[in-house]
Amino acid sequence: MKYIFLFFFLFTSIYAQTIKDITNIVGIRENQLLGYGLVVGLAGTGDKSTFTMQSLQNLLRNSYIKIPTSSIKSKNIAAVMVTSSLPAFARQGDKIKVKISAIGDAKSINNGELLLTQLKGVDGNVYGLAQGTIIANKDNETTGMIYEGAIIENEIPYTLKDEKNLTLSLIKASASDADMIQRKINEKFASKIAFAYDTRTIEVNKPESDMSMVRFISIIENIPLDSSFKKRIIIDKNREMIISGNDIEIGPVTVSKENFILRIKQTDLNSEQWDNIEVNKGMNIGDDIVIADKPIVDLDNTMINTKGLPKVSDLVRAMKVMKLPMIDIIETLKLIKELGALDVELEIRG
Repeated sequence: MKYIFLFFFLFTSIYAQTIKDITNIVGIRENQLLGYGLVVGLAGTGDKSTFTMQSLQNLLRNSYIKIPTSSIKSKNIAAVMVTSSLPAFARQGDKIKVKISAIGDAKSINNGELLLTQLKGVDGNVYGLAQGTIIANKDNETTGMIYEGAIIENEIPYTLKDEKNLTLSLIKASASDADMIQRKINEKFASKIAFAYDTRTIEVNKPESDMSMVRFISIIENIPLDSSFKKRIIIDKNREMIISGNDIEIGPVTVSKENFILRIKQTDLNSEQWDNIEVNKGMNIGDDIVIADKPIVDLDNTMINTKGLPKVSDLVRAMKVMKLPMIDIIETLKLIKELGALDVELEIRG
């Protein structure tokens, strides 16, 4: 077992909110894809469902091998559903992640090989082809992922070149938020180009200039919001993203669950002692993170010692190092909020 002692100071992957964090641009979105396929190469952990045998028979027939389903007795195959998302502006040849889920009585699809599978949209057209080796979920081996497991074959035509305006849609309806976004955009461009039609919809007209729509969207999306927005933590389970203000503090806490223990506290070292390698021993790996040179705790029993007051960013970074799943991160944030050590609004999506 590897041992690690974590000292966190600077901010990690959590960042201050901007307009893009709480809005979508109408018309620019992902599209869901779905496919049915076969997984082979399983070490006796597959299924013998009728539809699995029929699918294998059809596959063999395409290779000019005729065999009745009654003769197929292997449990090294499994029927699966394959799902993915086609990103906005995806291009032919792009690779995307796919999720695979067994639909029969397979015990595990881990390390199985997904055979070439068509991924279709709701219009019935094929937009991607998936194939590759599956890495199963350790907590449920009948589901798994193939990272960059599908290649985009067809694109959804859409262009921003000739657009003169865009429409922002708030993810969560709020009159105050809509009014603030309208005001922020108008202040940024010193012109009344944004107008909030309701508590979710803001229409923005591109100024008459040689500015491209892409540049215009970039400016709009990165306009920072007032500090009143930064008392919210947004958790997107589907994208595995956590968005927060960079100044959200948490009180010193200990979280103890069946599979891990996590302690967070402010260091008792002053600035001079923190920088003194004789006092604060260990290897500095950047961002004011020190890995101790002694086996103090292991990855399932982690201590976070921060130079300043503990932040949400410290917590999330530690849990990532511990390789905890998103569900544990969410439950931990909920527990800390219930304890009163975290004074924020939690918004969970997906």
